[in-house]
Formats: sequence, structure tokens, C-alpha cells
Amino acid sequence: MLDQQISGDAATAAGMPRQALTGVRIVDLTQFEAGPSCTQMLGWLGAEVIKVEPPGKGEQGRRASTEDPDLDSVYFMLLNANKKSVTCNLKHEKGRELLRALIQEADVFIENFGPGVIERLGFGYEEVRALNPRIIYAQVKGFDAGSSNANLLAFDNIAQAAGGSLSVTGDADGRPLTPGVNVGDTGSGLHCSVGILAALFQRQTTGVGQRIEIIMQEVVINFGRILYAAQAIFGKAVPRRGNAHIMGASAPCEVFPCKGGGPNDYCLIYTSRAGNHQWEALLKVIGREDLKSDPRYAAPALRFQNSQEINEVITAWTLQRDKRTCMKLLGDAGVPASAVYDTLELYEDEELRRQGTFVTLDHAVRGDFVMPGCPVRMSGSPNRPTAAPLLGADNEGVYGGLLGLSAEKLAALKSDKAI
Repeated sequence: MLDQQISGDAATAAGMPRQALTGVRIVDLTQFEAGPSCTQMLGWLGAEVIKVEPPGKGEQGRRASTEDPDLDSVYFMLLNANKKSVTCNLKHEKGRELLRALIQEADVFIENFGPGVIERLGFGYEEVRALNPRIIYAQVKGFDAGSSNANLLAFDNIAQAAGGSLSVTGDADGRPLTPGVNVGDTGSGLHCSVGILAALFQRQTTGVGQRIEIIMQEVVINFGRILYAAQAIFGKAVPRRGNAHIMGASAPCEVFPCKGGGPNDYCLIYTSRAGNHQWEALLKVIGREDLKSDPRYAAPALRFQNSQEINEVITAWTLQRDKRTCMKLLGDAGVPASAVYDTLELYEDEELRRQGTFVTLDHAVRGDFVMPGCPVRMSGSPNRPTAAPLLGADNEGVYGGLLGLSAEKLAALKSDKAI
């Protein structure tokens, strides 16, 4: 546990710098994405994450979208790096006894089962706190427990719909669209990690743990804070505006087609609504400085009103160049711009691999596996990524090493189907 400053880390023992969360032990009952993204972040930062899974198939994400029913899914591997795995049958009393013992050795307990499931298993907050008053008990749910939606299941797109994200995504005259990134799931996980870290810090003073509740609907609302500034301006619900800035009064603010004609051969160009300096720099790059004196474009609000004409002028320039050239020329001139990169382009980018944005991990079955690495960089806590564990790979190390169970006892528990 944290207060005992347990290292349990071979790299630390070898004289390498300790990671920030070395000594923090987490009992992880999460599944799919929202919870696992939280515990993976904490594991990346050095916490010992003990993933507790049902014997046989493991948590549901292991077989979600896998191309081979005998292999862990890539989906699972992307969300469960830097963790240990133990099997534990929570419907078997001997399995529940093992979980109680792990709780007594832990700093954090986290779950994201459907509403009411953890309580029916006998591990609600009061029960867990009675076992370990210092524990941080964290939960991720779709909706507030006291709300009319408390019993509803929630996945990423449900949370995004309930939190307003879909309503502002898409073209002005089109239907609501689900954004392409999972701010409902992974966003909730990262919010949860912030709460856990704050609670661990507070415990240093109080000596006791507390309960952390993350509501996915609230997380999406939090990500959309700027929408409520726009709502105050419009005086009504924020509309969909395609690629235009939600606060308006900004042009250009659009993706422009580039040479190549592929589905992602576009460059997004945006100029500030705070003045004319970026607009004038843009005109110089594209060779249209004659427009600086055009009264239609003399101020940001006027440019927004005449955005269609502006877009046509810029498109004539971008179509003659590939997206990376557009990005480079505009960016070097001080104009905010970016090529629209697809996932394969990012995955294969050598620079991103050198800087650790993508890391190569040695998976026990699949071999070398490339995945996004830890996005948090700390000068005093080096990243040490490890591949997601096979189901039950750490039964002996955790139950034998941490709880002191003999090989004979472990064999008996396995025979009883408790692990």
C-alpha cells in the first residue's frame, strides 16, 4: 500500500528512477473502456494494477471484436497495458474471500459494472470501506444514482448523446453525428484518474479514504463547457455548424481539399477571430494580398459573413498542393493549419514513434504490438510500458506472493473454480 511505500519494481531495485505512483496498489474490477482507461493511465504512471477477472473468459473486453475467439482482442490490449491479471469467481464464496483479502492490501478499488451489480455481489462502498477504511473506492456510471435514468446502461455513444455532444456534431442541415473519438468512455476514465489522485493526496492528511463517483453524462457536459458560452451568445440551444467554430465570427475555419483527392486529402485552416494578423499572413502565403483592402473582409465578423467567397479563394490554392505542404507553408507563416491525418498515417509516422506517441510492446501471444503510449510526460517518472496480461497470468504472483497462498491452496482454488 502507498503508506508502506512498497516498490515491488525490479527497475527501481536496479537503481532506475521510481515512477510517480510506485507503491500504489489498485484492485481493478473494470471492463470495456471507461474503467480500464482510468486504471491503464494509473498503471502507466507506476501503480500496481491488479485486474480481477472471471475465470475462463475474463472481462468482456477480452473477446470484444476479436478476429480469433482464442486470442485477446486488440481492443483489450489497447486498454489494459501495464496491468496484472488474476482470476476470481465473485459468485463463489471462496472467490469473494480472495477479493476481500486483496481489498485489505489495496489503496484503490474501482469498478464500472452496470447499475447495482457491485452491490449485489456484496462489494458496495460500505462493505469495502469496512474492510479497509483507507481505501479509495471509485465508480464510473452512466447516470447519477439519484436520477430518473439511474438504472440505464451507458456506453460511450450513449453518454455523448445524453451529454450534448451529438447535438452539436455534424453539418448545420444534417442529422446529429457521433464524434469519432470516445470522450464519453476514455474521458470518464481520465476524469476518474484525476479524482483518485486527488483522494490519494488528501488521504496523506486525513488518513482515511473516500468514494469517487464519475458520471459519464456529466463528463461529456464538462468537455462541452465552451458550448454554454455560445449558448449565452445565441440565446438558444447551440446549433450544429459543421467545421465552423462554435462561437462563430471566424473565417476561414474549414477543411480545404488538397492535391491527391483521397478521402483525407484535406487541410484544416483556421484564423483567429481576435484580429486580422493571421488573415493577412494567410493572404500573403496564397498570393492574394490584394484582398487585404477589400472591405468585405476587413474584420473577423465581416469575413464570417462572406465565408463562402473566402473558401473558394483558398480552395483554388490548396488544390494545387498536398496537405502536408499546405500545413507547412501556412504554419511557418503563423497561420493555424493542420493536415487531416488518418489513423494509418499516424500509426506509421516515424517521428511519432521516436517521441513515444506510439510504442512497441511484446505481447505474450501476439508478439510485437504497436499501440498509443502514455501521453503524460513527467521529468521524474519515466514511462515503462508493458503489454496487456494474459488472463490469470499473475495468479501465482499475486495470490502466492501478496496473500501468501501456497501452491497447493492455489491448485485447490482452481479445482473449485474459485479462480
